[in-house]
Amino acid sequence: MNRKKGARAKLREHFLNNIGRIMDSEELREVAGGITEWARRVRELRSEEGYQIQTHNDRSDLKPGQYILKDPVPHPAFERAISKEMRSFVLDRNGFTCQMCGAVAGELHPYDSTRKTRLHIGHIVDKSQGGNDEPSNLRAICSVCNEGASNLTLERPSNLKLLAQVRRAKGDDQIELLKWLIKKFPKKAKEFIDNE
Repeated sequence: MNRKKGARAKLREHFLNNIGRIMDSEELREVAGGITEWARRVRELRSEEGYQIQTHNDRSDLKPGQYILKDPVPHPAFERAISKEMRSFVLDRNGFTCQMCGAVAGELHPYDSTRKTRLHIGHIVDKSQGGNDEPSNLRAICSVCNEGASNLTLERPSNLKLLAQVRRAKGDDQIELLKWLIKKFPKKAKEFIDNE
C-alpha cells in the first residue's frame, strides 16, 4: 500500500536532510505542500517529537521566519501541560485577541486577508528558555504572529498612546472602532449609555 506522506513527515525528512542549514518559512511551506498550518507541523516536530529546531527565539543570529536543525537526534519533548481549561482561561483573559498584533479570533487577519484569524496559546518565555505553563507566562497569539510572519513589537500601547492613535484616525475608522468595541463589550456599552 503506497501511502502519501503527510506534511509533518515531509518536514521531518527535509530537516534531517539539511542539518545545519538555515531554512526560511517560504521553503518550509513549500516542502509541506503549501498548507497554511506548516508552522504547526514544525512546532509538533519540536514539542512532540523532540527535534531541536531553532528559531530567532533561540538564537540571535536567526531572523524571524528562519529555522535550523543542528542535531539529528531528538531529545525528550516537553509534555503538553496546557489543559483545555487553561487554554479557555487565557483566551478569555486576553479577549480572544492576539497579544502581538491585535487580530481577533474568527475575523479576517489584518496582515493576511486571505485567512481568518486562528488563535493559539503561546509562551511569553519559551519553555526551551526556562519558561513554564503558568497563566502569567501564557498569551493568546494568532497563527500569523506565531509563524514569525509578522515581526511586531510586544509592547502594548498605553491608554494615552492608544487614544492619540484613535483621535488621529479618520472619522469612518473611528466609527468602525466604536462598532467593534460595542460588539466586543455589549454589557459595558449598555451600562455606559444608561449612565450618561
